[in-house]
Amino acid sequence: MSVYPSAQFLFSAAAAAQFPADSGAEVAIAGRSNAGKSSAINAITARHALARTSKMPGRTRLLNFFQLSPGRRLIDLPGYGFAEGPPAERDRWARLIDALAERECLRGLLLVVDARRGLLAGDRQLLAWAEAMERPVHVLLSKSDQLKRAEARTLLARSEAQLEGRGSVQLFSARAGVGLEEARGTIDAWLRTAD
Repeated sequence: MSVYPSAQFLFSAAAAAQFPADSGAEVAIAGRSNAGKSSAINAITARHALARTSKMPGRTRLLNFFQLSPGRRLIDLPGYGFAEGPPAERDRWARLIDALAERECLRGLLLVVDARRGLLAGDRQLLAWAEAMERPVHVLLSKSDQLKRAEARTLLARSEAQLEGRGSVQLFSARAGVGLEEARGTIDAWLRTAD
């Protein structure tokens, strides 16, 4: 049974004018292409195919809005890093994300990072973006089940040091169920701020 029984895909937005009303509470989910954002959404909501997953990088090209319960939403942002789209399309994505930053209902940013690669330049740019927005950040080190236990502990400590207090971080695996409750707890705490 889903921990969010009424979770549903709402719509994809290609322009800020298509965003839902700026009310309630939202959590944005970002990460490099193929870091595991869609898998994280599916695992956190305990819904097998709420978000579409793909082995092809750069599949998410719009902002996808999911409603967890009335007035509580997740937003799946386009992945970054592979940038297969033409420059005009990448500029449109940047404008969408800038418009998202202006929303009062945006409560935090969940940053999905492939544990096998750690925090990279694009991730650090997104951290700076979130810091400028004055929104909290929680990093999911995804696919952590593919690391040995000692490697995972070292990565977690290194990531905490790299964050320099700009956010929290945890080990996560959608496939193995690692860190699901911690991730849900963070999301729920942010979404409750709308009460």
